[in-house]
Amino acid sequence: MSAVLDHHGAHGHDDHDHHHAPVGWRRWVYATNHKDIGTLYLLFAFTMLMIGGVLALLIRAELFQPGLQLVNPELFNQLTTMHGLIMVFGAIMPAFVGFANWMIPLQIGAGDMAFARMNNFSFWLMIPAAIMLVASFFMPGGAPAAGWTLYAPLTLQMGPSMDAGIFAMHILGASSIMGSINIIVTILNMRAPGMTLMKMPMFCWTWLITAYLLIAVMPVLAGAITMTLTDRHFGTSFFNPAGGGDPVMYQHIFWFFGHPEVYIMILPAFGIVSQVVPAFARKKLFGYASMVYATGSIAILSFVVWAHHMFTTGMPVTGQLFFMYSTMLIAVPTGVKIFNWVATMWKGSMTFETPMLWAVGFIFVFTVGGFTGLILSVAPIDIQMQDTYYVVAHFHYVLVAGSLFAMFSGIYYWLPKWTGVMYSETRGKIHFWWSMISFNITFFPMHFLGLAGMPRRYADYPMQFADFNAIASVGALGFGLAQVYFFVSVIIPAMRGKGEKAPQNPWEGAVGLEWEVPSPAPFHTFENPPKLDATATKVIG
Repeated sequence: MSAVLDHHGAHGHDDHDHHHAPVGWRRWVYATNHKDIGTLYLLFAFTMLMIGGVLALLIRAELFQPGLQLVNPELFNQLTTMHGLIMVFGAIMPAFVGFANWMIPLQIGAGDMAFARMNNFSFWLMIPAAIMLVASFFMPGGAPAAGWTLYAPLTLQMGPSMDAGIFAMHILGASSIMGSINIIVTILNMRAPGMTLMKMPMFCWTWLITAYLLIAVMPVLAGAITMTLTDRHFGTSFFNPAGGGDPVMYQHIFWFFGHPEVYIMILPAFGIVSQVVPAFARKKLFGYASMVYATGSIAILSFVVWAHHMFTTGMPVTGQLFFMYSTMLIAVPTGVKIFNWVATMWKGSMTFETPMLWAVGFIFVFTVGGFTGLILSVAPIDIQMQDTYYVVAHFHYVLVAGSLFAMFSGIYYWLPKWTGVMYSETRGKIHFWWSMISFNITFFPMHFLGLAGMPRRYADYPMQFADFNAIASVGALGFGLAQVYFFVSVIIPAMRGKGEKAPQNPWEGAVGLEWEVPSPAPFHTFENPPKLDATATKVIG
């Protein structure tokens, strides 16, 4: 490793003779700078968010009223499947990797990520994978329609687009594993002198743990979809009952990946909120050590709760009890985090600029999602709620109001550092309230639909579900438009450098190494590792 670092240092030194960035398309195609790659990831993720959002709006347009309006049931199932895959693997995960690329070297005082060329490769792998996923709609028989969980035996009956989907997932998985290795090596080997692990910003901690989770579970997904592939083409019968296979085995393998995956999509969000809340409460994060241990506990527990997705598969009662109690146990470290954020705000000198609004909104709405998850952990209730809109409401509260809202908090918090200009506070607040209200109009009624028994992934429904579905569809359109507004009125002006110049540290209460460099952050930062004060937040000398 030292040889790699020495070489990296030497290579980096050649670059430092000229401090300007390369220009034109080469800057982006050959990018090895962590800031450029972070920007690429974030723009890619936003593009995929918009594509996945269009699919979601088609789903909601079909469900606006009973009867078949726009799409047939086959296409409806393709839309639900691709919406899920694109949002999870194309939007949420790459966006967090973008945050990691941008912020981790700045927060730990590193010159760049450990493996700069691998960083470039792991980004560009995502482009063909994304194209393949989206293009599957135009293949014979249309896109995969087995649900985003890709359950057998449906996957064994799909057309050629299923193979394209499997290939795309393999490529995205490889990208995730490379990104994770890069993040782990960067955090463990490239911290500035004086920055011990327990002095790292919480965002670095949550990503370090997330990266280990990714390395542990992406190969499990790869195994499950490879077994599906061999069942489809090579005569094996892992999941095909006709050959003695077991479709429920697929569910076990998938959810052994899928449940840690849920935490992969929320832990970096916890890290962002743990940066933003102390900055705007103007206090240190309450219970830093307990936050670190809670993050680790969540990661470990996430491996022992997978079958709570499978209470209706004929699991023995002993199994149901084990997974029920272990699932309830995860609420403890998660509750510790929420308690610590609230305690950080308690008696703080709080101001509510846009990043703080998103962070407080996140805590409120994520808590609602957490409670509905706790309710679903109770096996007898879950058996009633299985595959209803109650589950859809629950996971959108956790993933949209969780991951996405925390991302918006982080974008507004670090945007002045990224672009060198301040966004419009008024537009940021409009984006927040518009999103928050329309999000709740969309997903809160789904709890009632689920309690009333409406199953998910159905293109049609009886009349008694009409009103809440109409409300949800209107809310969804509003939520989608809010994100277009965000891009047009906040992101584009910032990227063009329009707005007042951002100071080095625009937030009174923000501490950390990223606020010790100018805004916008120079192309190369920390050529020589900074010397840190005792708290590892300020540069001395």
